[in-house]
Amino acid sequence: MQIMIISVGKLKEKYLKQGIAEFEKRLTSYCKLQFIEVNDEQAPESMSEKEVEQVKDKEGERILAKIKDNQHVIALDLGGKQRTSEQFAGELEKLSIHGKSQIAFIIGGSNGLSSQVLKRANDTISFSKMTFPHQLMKLILVEQVYRAFRIMKGEPYHK
Repeated sequence: MQIMIISVGKLKEKYLKQGIAEFEKRLTSYCKLQFIEVNDEQAPESMSEKEVEQVKDKEGERILAKIKDNQHVIALDLGGKQRTSEQFAGELEKLSIHGKSQIAFIIGGSNGLSSQVLKRANDTISFSKMTFPHQLMKLILVEQVYRAFRIMKGEPYHK
């Protein structure tokens, strides 16, 4: 399985980079993993609704340019469906069984994802009703992908 994680913004925090690198190393025996970071749109702290949409649209164009036609796209979105780790693993396994071995996960910027990215997504997922920094979500996502592979393979993993 080939998994691409497309995210908005450059990861700067050393502790997040270290955590992601650890799970990236662990995942080498399960899948091919690729990270793509697109530039976030520079914007003032306080914006109108229209300005927020413009920022999301510009970031969305950058994201869409990285998605391949044959990829199954899963967008991380607060309005997405919440799943247990076992359900998530089951869905990834079903995708691979049905020949959808190229998966792209999308993590938006601090304002979320554009409507065009959400339209392109085959599915949406929410990890919580809480809001997390988008940089932290990359670590949480890669850990859950690792956990899913462990579950799929029937291997022990902390519950």
